[in-house]
Amino acid sequence: MIWINFPAYAALISISWLLAIVLYSYPSKSKLQLLIANILTIIGIGVLITFVTLLWIKLERPPMRTLGETRLWYSIFLPIIGLITYMRWKYKWFMAYSLSLAILFLGINYLNPDTYDKVLMPALQSIWFVPHVVVYIFSYALLAASSLVALKGLYENYFKTIDPQTLNLADNLVYIGFSFLTLGLLFGALWAKEAWGHYWTWDPKETWAFLTWICYLVYIHYRYYHPKKIKEELWILSIAFAILLVAWFGVNYLPSAANSVHVYGN
Repeated sequence: MIWINFPAYAALISISWLLAIVLYSYPSKSKLQLLIANILTIIGIGVLITFVTLLWIKLERPPMRTLGETRLWYSIFLPIIGLITYMRWKYKWFMAYSLSLAILFLGINYLNPDTYDKVLMPALQSIWFVPHVVVYIFSYALLAASSLVALKGLYENYFKTIDPQTLNLADNLVYIGFSFLTLGLLFGALWAKEAWGHYWTWDPKETWAFLTWICYLVYIHYRYYHPKKIKEELWILSIAFAILLVAWFGVNYLPSAANSVHVYGN
């Protein structure tokens, strides 16, 4: 089983990303230093994509069924988002955050090894399975990043002068993340119609996903109509992420979700 090789992959990826974090965090303006950090980041992403690809081939199904499998995808998307964001806005701290969180997900998978041998139930054998899950994971990664920016903004708001670029970064991450979140809801509805004959059944996972969508929609509208109420906007964004966490994995522990078809395996 390919899981036996995961510690070696995880170690190589983590070393690459830890070195990149050190280089990003070191107070220097050396272009060579930042280039090496970018290369190390890309190497780690490439190695992880290789592992996930081999896992996909081995399982003969998309590795998106269990919570452990989704963590692998988060560990891919977070550094990609961080790298794109860094190249656009030059936030080295954001790059360090993205890599640190990705390493954390790899560590959780290492400490809680998955068997990676669970076959897909018939309902998951749909053309909508891959786009729905990938779009959702990508949106969650973006929205998680926006929430960290919100926390940074709250710190600046209470203890120092807030950087206007902080709000701009939060907005851009939310707008893109919300777009993908909306696509995820639509793909999920089409999938549900194909699998169970109904677009929406108010399954606990569906309910919390809808609440998450509403929370970020509230932020977008409040930000538009009250652009100067920065503190309230940042708090709304932080609360929205708490709802997202429940929708992602917290719903698994709710009694009402015992028979949910959306609950991931361990």
